[in-house]
Amino acid sequence: MQMLRCGVVGLLLAVSALAQNKPAKSADFQGSSTYSYTKDPDGSENVSIRNIAFDVTDAGIPGRPADQRLVLRKTTTSKRTVTDIGEEATVTLEAWPLGTDLHTKPLYTLNIVGTDGHRVESALFVADRGLEETEWWSVYRLGDGKHLFETYLPLVSFSISRETLEMRYVGLQIAEDDEKDARLKKADVVGVLTYASANKVIRELLITSDDPKQAPQLRSMADETRTLTMINATKGKVPSYSVRLTFANSAPFAANPIEVVIPVQGDDLDVAHAQLPAHLHVATFQR
Repeated sequence: MQMLRCGVVGLLLAVSALAQNKPAKSADFQGSSTYSYTKDPDGSENVSIRNIAFDVTDAGIPGRPADQRLVLRKTTTSKRTVTDIGEEATVTLEAWPLGTDLHTKPLYTLNIVGTDGHRVESALFVADRGLEETEWWSVYRLGDGKHLFETYLPLVSFSISRETLEMRYVGLQIAEDDEKDARLKKADVVGVLTYASANKVIRELLITSDDPKQAPQLRSMADETRTLTMINATKGKVPSYSVRLTFANSAPFAANPIEVVIPVQGDDLDVAHAQLPAHLHVATFQR
């Protein structure tokens, strides 16, 4: 009888161990990519492509539970005539908590006119909006899909802390002719410089010129080249950064570069100590 009890106890312990080690319920999903080619009677060649890509983030996504990871499904579709400039293209991003059945409604869905997109760390999703000759990007929060800002230069990122990663992001929006905001359509406006965290826009600065010939030159997409970089002047334990925006004439003209340098102080752009070339001005801008 004692041996029988021992055997039953051992069996129960074994069953309990198996139950504890049982794999979690699976969450499988299959998506298909497609390619289509057609040729019109006039000889035009048309290509349509649909690609699906899956991704899993790290934990620590701003705005989400600290230990939560997200599954991202990115769908890109494009249609173009191979001899023409530009294309019709969209990017769709859907997000679910890791382990969720992807047949259920996602946390959010982004439908963006653009050619592609990528995540930056586990903080942002950056969509490539340049369908024709102008390159530009839209920046969204990865945690909830909320739009943060636009940039016409590749996103610049850096950490304001040497001990932990406290990422900050900088972009530049150039004022275009079809801009809907009347304030950005003024003749003296060059663009808007944005300084942001993964959660919010911290500061936007409106760049203007009191030279009526300089402003259209600096915002020209064809005749001007712009670069955005960070200057790291850190000495010791306290980080020291400045945002450097450089304007230069495009080839074949002489570059004649000019620079706008704005220090980062107290997790903000220090307008009071900005270094500005002749005729240029910066001021706080609010959407």
